[in-house]
Amino acid sequence: MSDDALRRLADALERISPPPQPAPDFGAASAFVWHVAPDRLDPVPQVSRVDLSLLVGVDRARDTLLTNTLQFARGFPANNALLWGARGMGKSSLVKAVHAEVLRQGHRLAIVEMQREDLPSVGRLLNLLRGADARFLLFCDDLSFSHDDQHYKSLKAVLDGGIEGRPENVLFYATSNRRHLMPRDMIENERSSAISPSEAVEEKVSLSDRFGLWLGFHPCSQDEYLEMIRGYCAAHGLHMPEDQLRAEAIEWQATRGARSGRVAWQFFTDLAGRHGVRI
Repeated sequence: MSDDALRRLADALERISPPPQPAPDFGAASAFVWHVAPDRLDPVPQVSRVDLSLLVGVDRARDTLLTNTLQFARGFPANNALLWGARGMGKSSLVKAVHAEVLRQGHRLAIVEMQREDLPSVGRLLNLLRGADARFLLFCDDLSFSHDDQHYKSLKAVLDGGIEGRPENVLFYATSNRRHLMPRDMIENERSSAISPSEAVEEKVSLSDRFGLWLGFHPCSQDEYLEMIRGYCAAHGLHMPEDQLRAEAIEWQATRGARSGRVAWQFFTDLAGRHGVRI
């Protein structure tokens, strides 16, 4: 093959697989989002999050996660964490709020969010972060795996680190609605149909065991739901009679058929809009 043909081939391959972009200035932002094709870390100027004090009914999880994150930010050992449980109860909000509190206390810590579908690229991301003069909280929201999903194998690079080990400056937090990261009926199906039931799901189920911290989130009570709404009202200066607030909040929750932190925020958003309060 001629040199000209080789150059054309190389150019074509580069267009198909663009080269990774250089690492950003980690001192320019405290939050980044990981993208692939090409690999890059995009800074996030303003993170969407709520104040730590507004998260109600998750006191134990809040205190445990904050302590763990502060240990890591100070350069001491800390555990990867799995936040699992009921939808809309503030799992991802807690991760972002804890990160903000660590920054408020004067520690340098960047949060890097990656999507579940990008887990196969996590090795490349870890190599990028490994040599940086900063500490990173790697965050994956709504993590779960299906029957034929092989992405969980990539996650082991974060939790176990392979022969290189997990970078000392990277900690991994994930949220999931599932304690074992896969549906219970799928676990039972594999156990009932496998030749070796005890080994059929061990590899996937044991993945959650590799998280040093398991923090459970459960559906909130009506009192906690109302307390969340009162907290939002106080934080944003919205005043209305208690009886009216309670009645409207309970009616909103009844139309949704559920109570959660997400439902409380959705009600408050509607309430603030109707009362001309900016949030």
